[in-house]
Amino acid sequence: MKTGSETIVRMAELEIDPAQLEDYIALLTEEIEASVEKEPGVLMLHAVSVKDAPEKIRILEVYANRHAYEAHIQTPHFLKYKMLTAGMVQALNLVDVDPIALAAR
Repeated sequence: MKTGSETIVRMAELEIDPAQLEDYIALLTEEIEASVEKEPGVLMLHAVSVKDAPEKIRILEVYANRHAYEAHIQTPHFLKYKMLTAGMVQALNLVDVDPIALAAR
């Protein structure tokens, strides 16, 4: 994946209420699929959980530029996700990162 200097890359570190994890994952999956399908500026969204700690979710986010990120957080599907998961998320840390090597098949 080619990234330019304007590319926004972020790692979201979330901790989810274990009692609501299944519902959270369903909403997250729906939001990621809509974002990648509908937003050309969303280059990649990969969500994983920490092995042996499924309530600890990590999301690697790659946006074409700052405008694409700002547009993303105003979309109906993202706002729905934020509203419906607000009571599920116990902790959220957004870490801006610099890409070293991003590749996908």
